[in-house]
Formats: sequence, structure tokens, C-alpha cells
Amino acid sequence: MFNSLSEKLESAFKHLKGQARINELNVANTLKDIRKALLDADVNFKIAKEFTDSIKEKAIGEKVINAISPGQLMTKIVQDELTKLMGTEAAILDLSKSPTIILVAGLQGSGKTTFSGKLATYLKAQKKSPLLVAADIYRPAAMDQLTVLAEQIGVDIFVERENKDAVAIAQNAIVYAKANNKNVIIIDTAGRLAVDEMMMNEVANIKNAIQPQEILFVVDAMTGQDAVNTAKAFNDRLDFTGVVLTKLDGDTRGGAALSIKYTVNKPIKFMSSGEKMETLDIFYPERMAQRILGMGDITSLVEKAQANYDEAAAKKLEKKIRKNQFDFEDFLTQIHQIKKMGNLKDIMGMIPGMGKSLKDIDIKDDAFKGVEAIIQSMTIVERRNPELLNPSRKQRIAKGAGKDIGEINAFIKQFDQMKQMMKQMSGQMPGGPMGGKMPGLRR
Repeated sequence: MFNSLSEKLESAFKHLKGQARINELNVANTLKDIRKALLDADVNFKIAKEFTDSIKEKAIGEKVINAISPGQLMTKIVQDELTKLMGTEAAILDLSKSPTIILVAGLQGSGKTTFSGKLATYLKAQKKSPLLVAADIYRPAAMDQLTVLAEQIGVDIFVERENKDAVAIAQNAIVYAKANNKNVIIIDTAGRLAVDEMMMNEVANIKNAIQPQEILFVVDAMTGQDAVNTAKAFNDRLDFTGVVLTKLDGDTRGGAALSIKYTVNKPIKFMSSGEKMETLDIFYPERMAQRILGMGDITSLVEKAQANYDEAAAKKLEKKIRKNQFDFEDFLTQIHQIKKMGNLKDIMGMIPGMGKSLKDIDIKDDAFKGVEAIIQSMTIVERRNPELLNPSRKQRIAKGAGKDIGEINAFIKQFDQMKQMMKQMSGQMPGGPMGGKMPGLRR
């Protein structure tokens, strides 16, 4: 996420390396590179200039205090300004009214339908009872996709395939929701390949007919300044309440994230990556600024872990580790917990200093596939009693997993080493998700 921008900003701070204090000369060189980094990230020139002017105003004359170097001081100033540019504080959904009506708008291909499913998953986890509404009357595939997602996540969906009036569908959905005790209504509207009058009129008519509490504009974060221009066009007609940035796991330049709040003065409420329904996060400007500057995001990492944290299961696991009884069944469970947290590379990138290290490493979501195949080729008895794995059993497991015997032996050796290390560390363990080395994780 934002790898190119992060690298260029880091390079900009090198002008201050070894300097005793910030002065006009080294600040000028740094700001020149920061401005270029922002322009390369497809940030509007006016925004980039105002951003660097604000940094200059705060930086000139600042003295090094408490052993903070000029580079560190400038990084702090840039972090504060990035946070301010993206909105300062997280903006939450207005769920005060029941049922809460949420209208989802955006261009075709921006990820509206997938986001609608993710939002329903997010709200369901908060003990809400969401209803998905298929109001895209032009693309049957959109209705089909939303129906599949609704079944996948276990929420109700309202579909009227023969109805060609999107306004009527939305109104009928509200009646249905009230009759069936649904307290949040998520309406997925039609998109187009570009902004057009017909599209704008339709979504504006839906808004006027149902008076939603939230209107969320979904935008593909990879489209840079084009996304900002589209956001302005939608906001002029809809006066939306918030922005959703999707596809943040791609080669995101950063222009949309850095420019939208400034341009339309509406908060970014959510960010999304990947296709998994659990990969939707509240947008925290300060945390995003830290990630852009390569500082990681430990707070979000901990929150993700806690969201998949089963306290009773963790205590049971800790006891097994202390007694050196951790087995392959436990290991498989921990892998599944890690996978539920989202994209592996993004998760690891939240660890301070890891983002740069992972720059050229391709960590795919199926990184654990080989390990899972090996464990799943074992019988339940073998998983729970690793000491039973004799040569003949290993041969059978290798055949079932599509591996050679050397890979099986190497995996078991790594598992044993990890098991011993976990036992040694057990006195310091709080009882969270699996720690230590992850055998079989391929880069």
C-alpha cells in the first residue's frame, strides 16, 4: 500500500541527515522532493503546493530539542500534516435511526457491490441486522453477485428482478425491512463506466425518495486524481456523507486518499482491500499517515487480532503450550485465525519497519496452502499425536499433499523447533494468536 509514495518521502528526508538543525536550505530541498513525491502519487498540484507550504511554515526555525534530529522532527511535522489532509479523526457511521438507510453509490467497477457485502459483514459483527438491497436494475450480474455474497455471509437480501424502477425497489425494501425487523438497510445502486446525467438523476431520485442517513461514495483508490474528480461530481449532486476507498491492496499511488477530503470536505469512512468479506476497516487518518511514512500501524494490527480472538480457546492453547502439547491440529487452527485477519502482506506491513522489507516480496494469500495440505493429509490421530509420524505415515502424507518426503521431514523439523520455542516463551505469553516462526511460509 502506497509503497512508491513511502519510498519517495523517505528519500526526501535524507537531505536532513547529519544536519544539526532545520534551515531554509535543507528544508527547501526536502520540500521539493516531497512535492514531487505527491505529484507522482497523482495528488493535485494545488493541494501538493499548499501541503508543502504548510510544512515549511511549521519547520523553519524549529530547533532540535530532546535529542530529536531534524529528520525526525520533519517526519513528525509531515505526519501531522498528512493526518490533517486526510481528515484528522476517524468518522463513524450514523446508526442513530432505526432502520438506518445507507445508500451506496459510485462508478461501475469501483467495488460497490463487494463493499456492500463487506459493510453488511461489519455491521452483523456489531450485532446489527442488516438487509442488502439490489437496486442495480441494469446489470443482472450485480444482483447475482449480491445474492451470492448475502448467502455467503448469512444476511437477508431484497431483490425484485422484474422491477425496472430503482426508486420503487428502494422504497419496497424499506417496507420489507420494517416488517422483518431489519435495523440497517444497505442499498447497492447502479454504476456506469463514467459519470453521466442518467446515472446521476437516478441515484439522486433514490436519495430524494428514501432520505438515507448515510450516502457512501465508493471509489477505486488506484485511479488517483480521476477518482477525486468523480467524487466531486457525485458530491455536487448527492452531498454524500462519506467516502470508501477500495482496492488498497493494489498498486495504490495515494492520490485519492490524500486528495478527496481536501477536495469535497467529506470524510473517508472506510477502506477496503481484497475480496474477503472481513477486509473492511475504519479509516483512521493518523494511522494511515504513519503507514505512508513507514512507521507501521500496530494499533490496527492489535485490533485485527482481537477481532479474531477467542479468549477461552486462547487460554486452552496456552495451557497446551506450557505442557508442550501443542499439536498440528492447534497449528492449523492458528493458521485459520491469521488468514481471517486479511491480506498477509498488509498485516505484516503494519509492523513498524516491515513495509520496506516487504517491498519486493510477493506474499500471497495462499502462502499457507502447502502447510495446510500437509496437515490435512494427516489423520486426526496423527495431528493430535505428532510422535506417531513414522516413515510409512510420512510417505502416505507426502503423497496426499503432493509433496516429497524431504519437504515433509523439513516441515516436521520446523514444527518441532517452533514448538520448543513456544514452550520456552510460554512464561511471557499473554495467550493470543500464534507467535514465533511460521513454518512453510513462502515468500
